[in-house]
Amino acid sequence: MTLQIADILTPERTINDVTVSSKKKLLEFISSLVAEELSDSSSDEVFERLLGRERLGSTGIGEGIAIPHCRLPQCNEAVGVLLHLNDAIDFDSIDRQPVDLVFALLVPEEATDEHLQILATLAQNFSQADYRQKLRDASGNRTLFDAALS
Repeated sequence: MTLQIADILTPERTINDVTVSSKKKLLEFISSLVAEELSDSSSDEVFERLLGRERLGSTGIGEGIAIPHCRLPQCNEAVGVLLHLNDAIDFDSIDRQPVDLVFALLVPEEATDEHLQILATLAQNFSQADYRQKLRDASGNRTLFDAALS
């Protein structure tokens, strides 16, 4: 079974018009949001795991997109977070362009194939200019969520 974005993203974890000033602040924002839903994890732990993955190499994939991701022992299933930033931030992306669309992915510790499948789906979606534009044109949280699933 191939997981789709609809399987891992919820309207509550889809936020338009996020204001953060740096990559670190963005990862802290994501960590706080996710920790509220995962009862056994702290925002500090989620942040450390996301930051640890970024230290291996930026998850900024170009075209203003970043897909920060990590494995989390307390995670029972893949969790997605979609954010559209008010102002693009430096993310050390491969094309050196600032990032304004972020899809964070947290997966269970043992979810190797699932993790890679989801990353491939996200990368494929974000490689399409019309998909990126629909997300950027979204006027609110629900519009952003609906655009992400289309």
